[in-house]
Amino acid sequence: MNQFTVKPIGTVNINEEGMFIRLEPAYIPALRGLEGFSHISLLFWFDGCDTTEARSVLEAPSPYKGSPEVMGIFATRSPARPNPIALGTAQVIRIDHASGVIQIAYTDAADQTPVLDIKPYTPSLDRVENPAVPDWCSHWPKSLEESGGFDWESVFNF
Repeated sequence: MNQFTVKPIGTVNINEEGMFIRLEPAYIPALRGLEGFSHISLLFWFDGCDTTEARSVLEAPSPYKGSPEVMGIFATRSPARPNPIALGTAQVIRIDHASGVIQIAYTDAADQTPVLDIKPYTPSLDRVENPAVPDWCSHWPKSLEESGGFDWESVFNF
């Protein structure tokens, strides 16, 4: 089996001033041309779940109300998975090229989470016009913008 080397390009920093992605200095030139994109796709490492036990989870009790009682891990966004990689979309507030910092509106990553990659969000490649979802989650928000005001606590079993 092939082995892969993944190196973080930076970290998520959360403080009283907001949420930020701080790049390692070597990766600052990779920000060139990112301005003008309102959103980015953010790949990060669920480092708090990088254990042999968490990586062996293939099925789990459902975290969602109204869903099947047991779900395969690929049908969830759980951090416990064979490779603890997370994917999110974040709104860009500002980019500071000199310091290699991107301020974002929100991410569900924790402070100091390793960032693996950043990609510009482009509707022609990333947006699905009419996605299908199971009935049990069909009432969830249809966009990132709607998600901010949604009562997410009402859909989880914890």
